[in-house]
Amino acid sequence: MNSSISDDDLKVAVKAALDGNWEKAHLIAQESNDLIAHWIHAVLHKIEPDDGNSRYWYARAHRNYEDYADPTAELKAIAAHLDNK
Repeated sequence: MNSSISDDDLKVAVKAALDGNWEKAHLIAQESNDLIAHWIHAVLHKIEPDDGNSRYWYARAHRNYEDYADPTAELKAIAAHLDNK
């Protein structure tokens, strides 16, 4: 895993996820130790759906699986978070 993934890379991952390109988003998210990357990774597994794996990544991101019912809204929240960093 690469901890030097930039916020711009993470934005690309979020956009890819929102565009339905799960594989591209997953490749980016899994390459980073960043908490936001873990959050993206968690949402991707929620979409898949793979609840067990998703919950694992939420724990690594210090987030809660139940905080968002809608993965699209959650991805938009991640994008907003990245824009406000």
